[in-house]
Amino acid sequence: QVQVVESGGGSVEAGGSLRLSCTVSGLTFDEHAMSWFRQAPGKEREGVACIQGIGGYTYTGDSVKGRFTISRDNAKETVYLQMNSLKPGETTLYYCGGNRASFCAVGYVFREGVYDYWGRGTRVTVSS
Repeated sequence: QVQVVESGGGSVEAGGSLRLSCTVSGLTFDEHAMSWFRQAPGKEREGVACIQGIGGYTYTGDSVKGRFTISRDNAKETVYLQMNSLKPGETTLYYCGGNRASFCAVGYVFREGVYDYWGRGTRVTVSS
């Protein structure tokens, strides 16, 4: 049984930083690209960043480019999201998703249909 567990959320002031973690068990971790998503109430889930299984290739969404960095440690079966210069509008639930493929395919990298595994999310609150 695959388990995906996010952690690291919390409260921070605008301009501050947080690092989210997502630990996965029950699958061959390096065979799957991993992504971070976020979803505010009443809005569609938004893809934030993707990292391929091996090799370090990443894809970052335009809204967070230059501020957020995705990384992974395959030995620890964990993917991270370093978030800097956080904005109040980024207060929401952040999710980790496991792609059925090992790569981040530009064009449909954040299409939810290619993700088979999801965590329950970790909440981030950014105060002004």
